Amino acid sequence: MGPMLPIVNPVLWEIGHVGWFHEYWTLRHAHGEASSLDRADLLWNSSTVAHATRWDLDLPDRNGVFAYMADVLGRQLGRLGSGVDARARYFYELSIRHEDMHVEALAYTRQTLGYARPEGLGHPTNHNAGPWPGDARVSGGRWLLGSARADDFIFDNEKWAHEVSIAPFRIAKAPVTNAEFADFVDAGGYRNRQFWSAAGWAWREGAGAERQVYWLETDGGHWTWRRYQAVEPLAPHAPVMFVNWYEAEAWCRWAKRRLPTEAEWEAAALGEAIANCSRLANSKRRWPWGEGSPSIEHANLGFAFDGPLDVAACAAGDSAFGCRQMIGNVWEWTASDFVPLPGFAADPYEDYSRPWFNTRKVLRGGSWATSARIARPGYRNFFTPERNDVVAGFRTCAL
Repeated sequence: MGPMLPIVNPVLWEIGHVGWFHEYWTLRHAHGEASSLDRADLLWNSSTVAHATRWDLDLPDRNGVFAYMADVLGRQLGRLGSGVDARARYFYELSIRHEDMHVEALAYTRQTLGYARPEGLGHPTNHNAGPWPGDARVSGGRWLLGSARADDFIFDNEKWAHEVSIAPFRIAKAPVTNAEFADFVDAGGYRNRQFWSAAGWAWREGAGAERQVYWLETDGGHWTWRRYQAVEPLAPHAPVMFVNWYEAEAWCRWAKRRLPTEAEWEAAALGEAIANCSRLANSKRRWPWGEGSPSIEHANLGFAFDGPLDVAACAAGDSAFGCRQMIGNVWEWTASDFVPLPGFAADPYEDYSRPWFNTRKVLRGGSWATSARIARPGYRNFFTPERNDVVAGFRTCAL
């Protein structure tokens, strides 16, 4: 179950919730079947089961939870074997992506709780690619932010594509690295009020934060960090991660930089310039590198590696403007509030987006623990600005 914390779920509850979500939306909602567990909604409906109560529920034991999941999967496969219509397919697509989100959440829950690292999920990380310094110049112009009806599966907060105006800007070719963030820490950035917003300083004071949450300093002055249950050297050229929006904002003020808006982030990732580079072209790439699906040469996704790579890795994934790793490795905070786009309407899972508007910040791009289904460039992730337990970092723009 794990300890009661506001930023994690009980592990056994979370696993059962994944199975419940599949059953609720596919078998029950799309196909009209009954639940195989009478009290499933009382246990696992996250819209009605308060977070603080999840440790006290009369859950099935581990074998019972996995038996429930196996039953749900078996019934789904039976339905899929006979074919499903477009309406039902939507709910299978939704449930699969919901599972993807919880797979990633369980990965950073392991980190939060100091559990053992997951085994056999990908290649060991190596740190020999090095840094990728400098800025890319992105042309200004008109940009279609959001998803279109012709796109594949999308979430409701991506509705709908609408035109926004973007001024020319310069954006870092790579996310901020551990070494770059360490310079801020070593310079006393956490103790200098001038670099923090009022809300950020209130968080820092309340949390007693003096550095990234998992960093440790050895006697020799070299940074180490707790990775799962072990202490390891900090890879200088890997992206800093497990930092919250306030920490990213403070680093930017210290470095005389700023966070990109989500429109700027998307334009840098998917845009192209017309021939004379004077403005953005009307086209939008499917992925930063083009149309082809992600490979390990393009992006560090889906546990292909067991952690983040150096920021110079995955050169084949560069955008048209030369920005690297805009997909995978680490989620990237943007300056933008999580708000509905023009034309927003809630999908059947009404609690996915609508309750959280105007209380969270947008992240883009995915992490090493994110599936390619979730790490589409148009996907809008969202967390409250104090959350430093998710696999999040940031890249910056010139002022």
